[in-house]
Amino acid sequence: MPVFKQKTLIVIAGPTAVGKTETAIKLANHYNTVIISADSRQFYREMSIGTAKPTPDELSRAKHYFINSHSVTDSFNVGDFEKQTLALLDELFEERDVAILAGGSGLYIKAVCEGFDELPPVDTAMRERLNAEYSEDGIVPLAERLKAIDPVYYAQVDVNNPQRIIRALEVTESTGKPFSSYRTANTKQRPFNIIKIGLNLPRELLYQRINLRVDNMINEGLLAEVESLLPYRHLNALSTVGYKELFDYLDGKTDLTTAIGLIKQNTRHFAKRQLTWFNKDKAIRWFAPEQFAKIIDSVELYSDLR
Repeated sequence: MPVFKQKTLIVIAGPTAVGKTETAIKLANHYNTVIISADSRQFYREMSIGTAKPTPDELSRAKHYFINSHSVTDSFNVGDFEKQTLALLDELFEERDVAILAGGSGLYIKAVCEGFDELPPVDTAMRERLNAEYSEDGIVPLAERLKAIDPVYYAQVDVNNPQRIIRALEVTESTGKPFSSYRTANTKQRPFNIIKIGLNLPRELLYQRINLRVDNMINEGLLAEVESLLPYRHLNALSTVGYKELFDYLDGKTDLTTAIGLIKQNTRHFAKRQLTWFNKDKAIRWFAPEQFAKIIDSVELYSDLR
C-alpha cells in the first residue's frame, strides 16, 4: 500500500446516480480508510429511500460518517458541516494518511475544501414563515423578492432551488444586509492535500440510471416514507426532489403516475445542475465510474508518495 507524504483528502464528486458510493467504497477498501458523506440529505435519519442512502451491505463494507447522523428537526447547515468535518479529519489523520469525501452536494464539498463564509444566525420563525409561503405559493414569488432585494446573489443562484432561495431571504430579511455581502469567496488553505475526482457518464446512460433509481425507490416504499414525513413537510430538507412531488400527490394536486414522472424529470434537471457546478472546478479530474484503475493512477500521480 502506498504511503502518502502529506495527509490527503480524496474527493469523489459527480451527479446523482452516477455511482459515487460504489467508487468511494472501493477506494476506501484500497487505501484502508473511511468515507465522509457529502450529501446534504443523507444526514437525516428519517429520509432514507428518497435520498438513495448506501444500503446496509454498502455501509458494512466501509465506515461512513454523516449518514443518519441527524434528525430533520435538527438545525444543521453547511457551516456546521464544514466545522464538524474538519474536526473529524483532524482525528482521522492522526491514525491514517488518507480519507475520502464523497457526495453530490457541491456547496458542502466546497466548504470542506475551500471554506464557507460565516453567516449570522436567523430566527427559526422566519424560516418557517418562508417555508410556508413556498408551500402555499411556490418558488416564483420568493425568487422575485430575492431579485428585488439582492440582485447580485439572484444572478448567481439556481432560482429553482428553494433551499438556496429561502436561505438567502432569511439571512437578508433577518439582518437587513444582502446575502451576497456575506459571501467573500476567500479560499482558505487546508493543512492537507486535496485530490478531486469527478464521475460522469454519457447523458443518455445517466438519465436511464436516474429513471431506474426512481422506479426502484417507488418499489421500495418511497410513498410510505413521504407519508410518514408529512408533519415535517415545512422543513427545508423536505422541499427537495422526491418528496415535494409526492406531497403534491398526497394533497390531491396530481396523480401518482404524474408525480413519479416529475420526480424523474426533476432529478434529471438536478443532475444537470450538479454537473454545471462541478464543471466550474478545474481541479476535478473526470472519469467514468468503471475506470477504477485509472482513478487510482490519478490519485497516486497527484499525491506526494514516498
